[in-house]
This record gives sequence, C-alpha cells and structure tokens, in this order.
Amino acid sequence: MANSAGRGMLGRVFGIWAAIAAALALSAGFAGQAQAKWREASSEHFVVYANDSEDDIREFAEDLERFHSALALISPRPPEKPSPSNRITIYAVGGERNVRKLYGENSRYIGGFYVPRAGASLAIVPKLSEGKRRLDHSMITLLHEYAHHFLTSASSFPIPRWLSEGNAEFFASASFERDGTLSVGAAAQQRAGELFNLPAVPVEELFDEELYAQNRRRGYDSFYGRSWLLYHYLTFSEERRGQMGQYIKLLVSGVSSSDAAKQSFGSMEELEDDLDDYLDRRTIMSLQFTPDMLSVGPVEVRVLREGEAEMMDVRIRSKRGVSREEALELLPEAREIGAQYPNDPMVQAALAEAEYDAGNDAEAIAAADRALAADPACVDAFVQKGYALFRMAEDADDRDAAYQEALQPFIALNKVENNHPLPLAYYYRSFLNRGEEPSDLAKQGLSRAVDLARFDLDLRMQLAMQQMRDGDYENARRNLAPIAFNPHGGGMAGSAQRLIRRLESSSKPVDAVELSMIFAPELDVPEVEVPEAEN
Repeated sequence: MANSAGRGMLGRVFGIWAAIAAALALSAGFAGQAQAKWREASSEHFVVYANDSEDDIREFAEDLERFHSALALISPRPPEKPSPSNRITIYAVGGERNVRKLYGENSRYIGGFYVPRAGASLAIVPKLSEGKRRLDHSMITLLHEYAHHFLTSASSFPIPRWLSEGNAEFFASASFERDGTLSVGAAAQQRAGELFNLPAVPVEELFDEELYAQNRRRGYDSFYGRSWLLYHYLTFSEERRGQMGQYIKLLVSGVSSSDAAKQSFGSMEELEDDLDDYLDRRTIMSLQFTPDMLSVGPVEVRVLREGEAEMMDVRIRSKRGVSREEALELLPEAREIGAQYPNDPMVQAALAEAEYDAGNDAEAIAAADRALAADPACVDAFVQKGYALFRMAEDADDRDAAYQEALQPFIALNKVENNHPLPLAYYYRSFLNRGEEPSDLAKQGLSRAVDLARFDLDLRMQLAMQQMRDGDYENARRNLAPIAFNPHGGGMAGSAQRLIRRLESSSKPVDAVELSMIFAPELDVPEVEVPEAEN
C-alpha cells in the first residue's frame, strides 16, 4: 500500500504546476436501460447525464468537482470559471460496447473518450464509476482527459508530450474516499501491464520526441507508463528536488526538451537506473487532499422530462458527431420523437440538430424556433438556428443581408450567455464568409473566443492564421505551437508544424496564397483526444 504525503508535499507539486502554468448506427438502447430514470447533474464545471439513481449521479458530479478543486488548489493560475455551455458534458451510455460504437473506427481498446470543442466539449463513458477507493477504466480515462483539459485551459504553453501525459496519468491515478478525501498520485495500476510487460521507452526518448519516433516499434509500448513513472519520481524524489522546476524553466527559455533534461537531470544513464529502481519499490508516496482543502459547490440533480429521455439516444449520437449519411439514418427517429413532443425545448433543439446534420436547413430552423417558443433561453436552439442560417447564407443573392440575419441567433445567444465562445467566433466568420477583412472588433472577439476555449484547436488555428495575415508573427507562433505539438492534433498539427517551419526559415511575410498552400484542409474539428490504454 502506498504511503501518503501530507500538506507539506503540496508545495512540491505546486512548484511543478506553477512552472508549467507560468509558461503556459448505434442500437437504440441508451434511453431504455434498466429501471432507472435519465437524470441530469449540473455543477460549476460539469454536466452529467446518466440513466442512474439520484445519489449515484450526484456523487459522481461531486467527485469530479473535488478533482477540479484539487487541480485548482495546486495551480497558481487556474482557468476562469466556464460559462454554462463551456462546461464539459459527460454522457454515461450504459456499456463499453456503446462507447466503442460511438467512437467509431479503431475503438478496440477504447473505454471512454473526450471531444474538445468550444461550447460543446463532451466526454463519453460507459457508466458512472462504481466503488470509491479504486476507479474503473472509464473514470481513469475521464480524469486523465480532464487533467489535459484543465492544463490546456490554464496555459497554452506547449509542454513536451511525456510531461503532458505523465501529469495526466499522475492525477488520473486518484481515489475518492467516502469521507470526502481525495488521493492523487497513487500507483498507476492501469499502466502496470505495459510497465512490466512491454518494451520500456528509455528516458532519453521521452525527452526527445523525434528520437522516440525513429526508434518506436510497431504496436503498443510503455510510453504512457514510463511518462507517469518519471513524473511521479521527479515529483516525490528528495534526491532530485527542484530538478523538474529547473527543466521547465529551461523549456520556457527556449531550450529543447532534450538539452533541458541533460542540464537539469544530468546523466541520462543514471536517471534511467534511478527510474528502474523506483519502479521496483514496494511502496510509493501519494498526495492527499482532505475535505477541508477542497471546494465542491452545489450540484443540482433533476429527472429528465419524458421527451428528453426519449431523445437521449439521438442527442448523444448527434453531439458526438455524425456524417450526413449517419444523420439521414438517425433522422426518422428524431422526427418521430419530435412529433410526439412539439413543445419540449430540448426535444426540438435535438431535432433541429438532427435536421441540420442531415442538410435540412429550413427544417432545422423551424425546430429551433419551436424550441425557443417553449424556452426563449434555449442555448442549443440558438446555436442550431445560427448554423443553419449561416449555411443558407452561402448561396443567398444578398449575402450581406443573409449574414446579418444569420448573426441574429448568435447575438441573442450572447445576451443569454455572455461568455459563450460561438457568438464571438461566428461574428468573425461572418466577415470571412463574405470575403471581407474582419474588423478589429471581430478579431478581438476571435481572440476572446480562444481565451474562453483554449482547448479548441480549430479556433486557435483561425486566430493564428489571422495573426499571420496581419503580420503579427510572434503571436501567431505562440498560437501555432500548442497545435503543432499536440500529439492528438492529426492533420492540423502537421499544418501548424509546416507554418512554424516557414516562419522560422525566413523573415519574408507569408501571403494568403502561401497560407492556403501550406495549410491542409482539415480545419473543421480537432481530432478526438484519447489516451492509449491497454486493458
């Protein structure tokens, strides 16, 4: 059993976080599970939907808020409180089979996943975690991804992949005690298999991503496990006190990860040996947060209305994201439920989304209007109506008038929820879509949208490209770096890397034509971020 570090260790962990932050077709089954009722738990940072008991969903939300509070406690600059729509929405879908169907291809080992989007971030888990002392795989995945989400929201500094993943694994190895105590940094049992059975990734390759890519064997290796082990060791090791902070300071000053490691940790061979010895220890330390150290806040739980519960399957699939073909398959079910509940705002907003995904803009607007008639503050209805009007404006004879009309739902949404990022982003896009130079106010709005949703790579890329067009190359580099070094960034990461290389290779301005040649067309959404894990 691991020993626990008391409050004195908080300073050590705080120092590490301070350095970082300073720099910085599914089977219909969701709605018919068991005998429980679909419920919503709403808290300051999370919205949870589950077909479960009131006590279980409330406890789950409270545990997530404890986890957030612990992260905020050790962060000198925690992210600002999210607006209601910028909270993470978590859907418990009843089993890993449903999770894998929602995830799509390459889902064999997926136990849960997270999608970061401005105003619509979501996580999919199979069920609410059972048992307090040890967490199941889906909850570990959720905590891992929320640690990423938190750190990205607090700072955009592009920390090395090993440090990002080691940090997330450290905090995902948590346990929630019944007295309200939260322990983090326990042994990462979820990584035991890879640490003891798979090829070990040398520390030199953890610090040098290019070297790791060159030497990586096909298939799975111990990258996540070794990253956790190194992070844990450097956090608690008395012999190496202060070395992690020095490493991060060097990174911030522009030193490469490999050189910063050599300057901070000395001999890589000695560090490798120390790390192997650390893995062989029978006990390791963890960090405890007692209830008086954590702030949970109120959690409101409600039973979904009948129509809402009936529409949950459609809603989850739409929110996850569907192709047009998938949307057309989903649409008959959405319309059938929508006809049964014409005055339920959530049902009609979900129908509007299904209609929009299927390419039916007029029908989407009609459903959104029904939702707003029932609830004039229905955020999803404003968003879907705005999306549909924007798409219709592309082919309008009077584009200026059409885009002015398309902006109206977003303007109304801004009045309902002032810090929602989408009204700011779409005001900016209204200029681009008309082929006009965005106004200074529009550019400021885009920058503010990125501040509100730092985790949205698409928004950040748009801002970086605008800054390049304006000749603001220093800030463009700053915004490209988190995209370029995001291990889950997909084609967008490659585009950002090419842009950075272009900026660094010459002082010659980058014109719009060159931007279009460098930038690949994968601008729509960032890739789903899912930690590799082995059951």
